[in-house]
Amino acid sequence: MAIDLNLEHLPVPPGKKDFRIGAVGAGFIMRDIHLVAYQNAGFKVVAIASRDPATARATAELRGVPKVYDTWQELLADDSIEVLDVAVPPHAQPEIVHAALRHPHIRGILAQKPLATNYRNASEVVLACERAGVRLGVNQNMRYDQSIRALKTVLRRGYLGEPVLGTIEMRAIPHWKPWSQNYDRLTLLVMSIHHLDCFRFLFGDPESVYVSARQDPRTDFPHRDGIALYILEYANGLRAAAWDDVWAGPAREGGAGDLYIKWRVEGTAGMAQGTIGWPGYPARVPSTMQFTTRAQPGCWISPTWPQAWFPDAFEGTMGELLSSLEEGRDSVISGRDNLNTMALVEACYRSIDQHRPVRPAEIKEEYA
Repeated sequence: MAIDLNLEHLPVPPGKKDFRIGAVGAGFIMRDIHLVAYQNAGFKVVAIASRDPATARATAELRGVPKVYDTWQELLADDSIEVLDVAVPPHAQPEIVHAALRHPHIRGILAQKPLATNYRNASEVVLACERAGVRLGVNQNMRYDQSIRALKTVLRRGYLGEPVLGTIEMRAIPHWKPWSQNYDRLTLLVMSIHHLDCFRFLFGDPESVYVSARQDPRTDFPHRDGIALYILEYANGLRAAAWDDVWAGPAREGGAGDLYIKWRVEGTAGMAQGTIGWPGYPARVPSTMQFTTRAQPGCWISPTWPQAWFPDAFEGTMGELLSSLEEGRDSVISGRDNLNTMALVEACYRSIDQHRPVRPAEIKEEYA
């Protein structure tokens, strides 16, 4: 088997880039990630609104957004806007999406992940968008990390053979936003959802998931899932597992730090491993990958690229939504597809509560 070293680590950009985008939210993720990525990609953000108009004005001035609205309701009423980019906490997101559906000029919505705080609310959002004929994409941006996309290509081409075991090991300390303190869900909903969705992207939907979790000693507000360990079981025997360790030792309390995210996939014909650069942010740290295959025995293949997950992967999520609008097709990050990720998250919490493997199908059947 010949090895093609073009691993397609970047998505194909949309042919039409001038859809008029309205941005709701002006915090860090919009200001320093979304808007930077969109500017780099040549996407057209024409207006912004935020809970705090002063924050929206400051972000607009910094990133060159021409129009600022005092409220998101006023932004939705701007009939020149075709696409809505929402970056607000998950409990606030459904209200904005439902309101947007009352404005027929809005053709597409890119929502943050998690789409809502639970499967029921996420399902209601998806159904409402489908009934209104509005394309909903969910910003599962880790799918567009360059090493994850390259890994997907390696798997698709069969360089690793049949996958046997996939793992993600995260030793990183998140900055929990104030809104996350008001939920009874933490790491699995806010952080692990990246890894759960990536496992789905790489391997498909698992039959069941088993989770063990404990509180994080550093996190000083009530929570039940700080450190989370979980195993996904697939019908063909594949196992995928992750250790999401948000404690990572006393690195903030005087100890030396060793923060990282590593992934590894072992197959019948090869093995791939890599790192995710996000823990190094705000330094620009590209993710890495290397793989070995029986088709080219005795060596490691180590592609490199200049792009980094933050902010470059966010060109991919918005670009995919714009492409789906242009081509009149369902998006690969559609709300309907994302319900499978939300069902997996919900199954994780049920596994914690009931101390057993849980099928995501159980969740979907209950809300069918």
